[in-house]
Amino acid sequence: MKTAAARGRGGSVAQRALLLGLLDEGYNRPAWHGPNLRGSLARLTAREAARRPAPGRHNIWEIAVHAAYWKYAVRRRLKGERRGSFPLKGSNWFPRTGEGGEEAWRRDLELLEDMHLALRQAVEGLVDTDLARVIPPGRHTVARIVAGAALHDVYHAGQVRTLKRLML
Repeated sequence: MKTAAARGRGGSVAQRALLLGLLDEGYNRPAWHGPNLRGSLARLTAREAARRPAPGRHNIWEIAVHAAYWKYAVRRRLKGERRGSFPLKGSNWFPRTGEGGEEAWRRDLELLEDMHLALRQAVEGLVDTDLARVIPPGRHTVARIVAGAALHDVYHAGQVRTLKRLML
């Protein structure tokens, strides 16, 4: 029999733990699938991160900021917040040319870290009814969007690894 506290957060305790584990494996915890996003970005210089594989293609730095943006977007959707509070002007893809050097690169990596921690905190605060709630425009549940954020990191970790290989 569940306690009142367990009923308040109910059977979704295990589901929330699973979602948090997926977010962390995709971003910064050891995973069976190989390097996560933060691990893929580790030890890159600003110059390496800004290198484009071809004209008009995204570089690693842009992928990192894009991932930060989508962590923000998912958190914003979970909390029902309005658009416009991301620390950078714009949305989705943010041009990065390497201007600002190592300091700018580190700032953007810190932004990615901050957005991950904010998303985790939002997921930790979810209750039973939140996980099955459909988020406007009415296509996906909270649980599916959070799992998608983890998959998004894994996808981009693979892209980063491929771009790093192309640098050799």
